[in-house]
Amino acid sequence: MTTADFATYIASLPRILAGAAALFRDERGRVLLVEPNYRAGWALPGGTIESDDGETPRQGARRETLEEIGLDRELGRLLAVDWAQGPNRPPLVAYVYDGGVLGEDDLKSIRLQEEELLSWRLVPREEITDHLLGSLGHRVLAALDVLADGSGTAELENGHRVA
Repeated sequence: MTTADFATYIASLPRILAGAAALFRDERGRVLLVEPNYRAGWALPGGTIESDDGETPRQGARRETLEEIGLDRELGRLLAVDWAQGPNRPPLVAYVYDGGVLGEDDLKSIRLQEEELLSWRLVPREEITDHLLGSLGHRVLAALDVLADGSGTAELENGHRVA
């Protein structure tokens, strides 16, 4: 196979999107959410993995966290991986990492990326699906369950456990 044939083959393969986020909590267990200005609903700090540049999911979550809220933190373990299908886009593989617990000083040091975000807030577990639309809310609840029970990474499809 020539280089041109290989490039044509690669171009013919299915495409998926990949995103990564960090799950931060405060000392009361509330989850840090950010409000994007480009779509409805709230989100975790995170975004698209720049895989064309060789970025890994963990690196993407850390970079996006720094860009969006100004916190550069080593992320903990992988809590959930979700295969999420949506209208008018390819499937998304979403990675959620443990961002840890933020103290008062951490919360005071949050600086929003004004080009993309309107605000941030801390949300208790029982209000997660009121703020996070679709599979994202279920993804975050599954990640919180993993933290609470110490189990392994949650494998999800559209926010629901498959195993």
